[in-house]
Amino acid sequence: MLKTLAASVREYKKPALLTPVYVIFEVILDCIIPFLIAELVNRISAGAELNVILGYGGVLAVMALLSLLFGTLAAFSCSDAACGFAKNLRHDIFARIQGFSFENIDRFSTSSLVTRLTTDISNIQFAYMMIIRTAIRSPLMLVFSFVMAFIMGGNMAWIFVFVIPVLGTGLYIVSKKAMPRFRAVFKKYDNLNNSIQENIKGIRVVKSFVREDYEQNKFNNAAEDVCRDFTVAERIVAVNGPLMQFCLYAVMVFTLSFGSYMIISSSGLDLDVGQLSAMLTYSFMMLNSLMMLSMIFVMITMADESAKRVCEVLTEKNTLTNPENPVYDVKDGSIDFDGVSFKYSKTAKRNALENINLHINSGETIGIVGGTGSSKSSLIQLISRLYDATEGVVKVGGVDVRSYDLDTLRNNVAVVLQKNLLFSGTIKENLRWGDENATDEEIVEACRLACADEFVETFPQKYDTYIEQGGANVSGGQKQRLCIARALLKKPKILILDDSTSAVDTKTDAKIRAALKKYIPQTTKIIIAQRTASVEDADKIIVMDAGKIVAFGTHDELLKTNDIYREIYTSQNKAESDRKAGEANA
Repeated sequence: MLKTLAASVREYKKPALLTPVYVIFEVILDCIIPFLIAELVNRISAGAELNVILGYGGVLAVMALLSLLFGTLAAFSCSDAACGFAKNLRHDIFARIQGFSFENIDRFSTSSLVTRLTTDISNIQFAYMMIIRTAIRSPLMLVFSFVMAFIMGGNMAWIFVFVIPVLGTGLYIVSKKAMPRFRAVFKKYDNLNNSIQENIKGIRVVKSFVREDYEQNKFNNAAEDVCRDFTVAERIVAVNGPLMQFCLYAVMVFTLSFGSYMIISSSGLDLDVGQLSAMLTYSFMMLNSLMMLSMIFVMITMADESAKRVCEVLTEKNTLTNPENPVYDVKDGSIDFDGVSFKYSKTAKRNALENINLHINSGETIGIVGGTGSSKSSLIQLISRLYDATEGVVKVGGVDVRSYDLDTLRNNVAVVLQKNLLFSGTIKENLRWGDENATDEEIVEACRLACADEFVETFPQKYDTYIEQGGANVSGGQKQRLCIARALLKKPKILILDDSTSAVDTKTDAKIRAALKKYIPQTTKIIIAQRTASVEDADKIIVMDAGKIVAFGTHDELLKTNDIYREIYTSQNKAESDRKAGEANA
C-alpha cells in the first residue's frame, strides 16, 4: 500500500525530504533554549552583571529566531509536499478511472469513487502532512526533552518514566476503540454521497412527484447514521484530553512540590531554581509531544482506511487492455459474432447473451428490436469492446476486436445512447468531441444530417449557445439530435443508434434515417428501436428475446415468419390507427 501511494509523490520528493531536516534543527534549538534559560536564571540569582545577562539574552534571541525560521521553513515545505502529493494522487486516481472498462466501473459505485477522490484523499493528505512533520518532531522532542530532563533534574526526572507508560497505555486503548468506528464511517459516507447524487440528478422527478420531504428524510437518515458513528468515535478520542491534563497536572504537582522541597532542604545544592524551571518546561514539551503522537495515531488510523480504499482504485486491474502488437487500421464496417456468449460478472448465474452467431456486411443498415431486458444494448456494447465476450469471438472488419488498439477501434465505432449526455460548454465544443479539428462547415453539415440545424439556428447565439451541465437547457429530442451529429463528426465505419431517436417525432426520425442512408452509405448503421417504423426499411432486422437472436431477416420476412415481431408491429400500428381515428372523429 505504501509503495502504491509513494508513486504519487514524484516531483514533491524534495520538500518531503527537506521537511524532516528543518524539523530536526527546530527541535534541537527548542530543547537547548530551556537549558540556557536555566543557566541565565542561575546567573541572575548569583548576581550576574548586565553584560552577562545581555550576552545570554542575545544568544537566546538568535536561537529563538533560528527556531522560528526552521519551523516556518518546515511548515512551508510540508504544505508544498502534502498538497502536491494530494494533487498527484487525485490525478492518478482520475486517470485510472478514465482507463477503466465498464466491468471495472461496475465494481465501484459513482458515489464511492467521489468519496475516494475527495474525503479519502483529504484524510491521506492530512496524515501525510503530520507524518513528514509532526511525526518526526514529536518523537524527537520526546527523546531530547527526556534526556535534557535527566541532565537538569537528575533523579526527579524518573517521574516521566512512570507517567509516560500510563499516558501511552491510555492512548493505545483509546485508539484501539476508535479505529473500528472510523473504518465503518467511510462506507456510510458512500451512502450519503449516493443520496446527494441521486437526488440532485433526479431533482425534476422529485419536484414533479412532490417528494421533497421523503428525500429530505432519506438524506437526514444517512447523515444521522454518519453523525452517530463519528460522535461515538470522537467521544472515544476526546478521552485523550482529560488523560493528558491528568498526567500534566500530576507532573506539575510532583515537580513543583518535590522540586521546591529539594531547593529549600539542600539550599540549592541538589537542585536550583533554574533547573526547576527547565524541568517544568521539559515536562510540558514531553507531554505535549505525547499528545501530538496520539493525534497522529488517530489521524493515521482514519487515513489507513482511506488509503486502502484509494489503493483499491489504483491497483484495480483493467479488464480490457491493448494486445502486445495491436492492429491500428479498421478495414471496413463488417461485423461478425461467432458463438458469442456474455455475462456481466463471473459470478452471474445466467448469460446476458447466449450463443450469438451473426454476420453483418459493411455498409448495411441493421435494425434490432425486442422486449425490455432482451439484451439489445448488451449486444452492441461488445462491438466497441466496452465489454469482452465471455465465450466466442466478436470481429470488426474481419479482425477480432481484442486484437485492435482500443482507441483505434472506438474511434471507428460511434455509439449514440438513448440517455445522451451533453457537457457544459457551447454547442460547438460539445460537437467537437466527435472531431476536435472539425471546421464550422463540417459541424453545420453534421447537424443538418441529424436534423439539429433547424433548432440550433433559432438560438440567438446559434452554435455558440452555451449548454448547461447535462444539457439541462435543451429538450430530450434536441439533445438526441446533437448527440447524433457529434457521432457523425467521428466519420465512423460503424454507427450505432441505441434507441437514440426515441424522443423525436416519427417524421424527424424518418428524415434522420434517410439522411444517414444517403450521405454515409459506406458506414454500417445499427439501429436499436422500440418502434418498428424506425427499422422497417433496414436491410435486415434482428429480433431478440432473453439474450438470444430468435429471428433475422427483412421486415416483410419477419412479418410472415416471426410471432414476436408481428405482435410488436401489429400492436404499434393498431395503436397508431386508433389514435388517428380518434383525431378524425374529434
